[in-house]
Amino acid sequence: MKHKICQRCIVQFVFVIVFLIVFQVSGYGADSTYIETADTIVSTYNYNDGPHVFYQHDDSVIVFYYCNDDIVFEVLPLTDTVTFTGLCADSTDEYMIPTKSLIPAPDRIDGVKKFFAISDIHGDLEHLVEILQSSGIIDNERHWKWGDGHLVIDGDVFDRGAEVTECLWLIYRLEQEAAFSGGAVHFVLGNHELMVLRGDLRYVSEKYTDGIAKRSRFAYDELYGPQTELGRWLRMKNTAVRINRTLFVHGGLLPDHFQDGQDISAINESVRQGLDYSSLDLYFSKSVKALYGSFGPLWYRGLTVGIEGRYDTLTTLQVDSILNFCDVDEIVIGHSQQDSITIYHDGKVIAIDVVVEDIGGQRGLLWEKGTFYRVMNTGERIQLQNK
Repeated sequence: MKHKICQRCIVQFVFVIVFLIVFQVSGYGADSTYIETADTIVSTYNYNDGPHVFYQHDDSVIVFYYCNDDIVFEVLPLTDTVTFTGLCADSTDEYMIPTKSLIPAPDRIDGVKKFFAISDIHGDLEHLVEILQSSGIIDNERHWKWGDGHLVIDGDVFDRGAEVTECLWLIYRLEQEAAFSGGAVHFVLGNHELMVLRGDLRYVSEKYTDGIAKRSRFAYDELYGPQTELGRWLRMKNTAVRINRTLFVHGGLLPDHFQDGQDISAINESVRQGLDYSSLDLYFSKSVKALYGSFGPLWYRGLTVGIEGRYDTLTTLQVDSILNFCDVDEIVIGHSQQDSITIYHDGKVIAIDVVVEDIGGQRGLLWEKGTFYRVMNTGERIQLQNK
């Protein structure tokens, strides 16, 4: 009897080892695989990551990857526009990097004919691509096809998921393609962008902490530092953006944010300035520290439902005061998870962060010809409210 049990154990062990080997050598596309046995769940990752573009010298730029257990890189001359083909499993992808000094993204845009907003992507490339394709914003090759439309990413591309880098480069390229077509992409900073840029890595996926960071000894947040292309690009983004008469912010706003004459542009500039403050600088910079805290625009949740013991839900009167000060009709937020895109305060607040894992796909908010729609991951539109 004991002999038979040992045989069964050996067979099971060999079975698991074979599957581990197969999944470890599998392609670049799937970032994680879970193999369940009777006793444990084993997690394996494809740790490949990149590209990262590093401005080390004034006359050259380094493009590097963590690829197949090694750092692969290419040193390119620093010109007005650096172009290269991917060096790892993205070898058919073309990258175009304008290297001139960047300026902050605009935070007020009028005359927009249509816009589409999603939030809290969290490194989930599959569902990001699905909602953008089904909504007619990108084509099957993941290129912009929405003409003069405006796409809003309302914060939190970073953390949790295992394709953060791929999501960032897709948004980066779509921003270029949209501008060429007369449209635009607006990347609003979320609390997870803030955390990574400030070195708070508590929610970073194991793919990165156990992959490129651990195996190369790079500090993960330095991959998005001011000497990298994605880092300097992110540092030009806004915390709040006003499109027509709709305001986008990741967490929420309070009437207190507009004391002392501070407006949206001032908030955006203060958040940008603080991204590279030392801990000492931040501690003694009262206004910036307040914006980074739990009552700041990247973290605040009181526009939907409050958190007991921390803060209450704003009243509609308080929401009205924010709308009046910002001269908008509604505020669109992420950050606070919903079962579906949900309206609060008689349509004055629209919450678009949905629980993708529970409902099987992303949801988008479309505004076109004065009407808001929930957009399902299939592309189906459901009227939300009229304006």
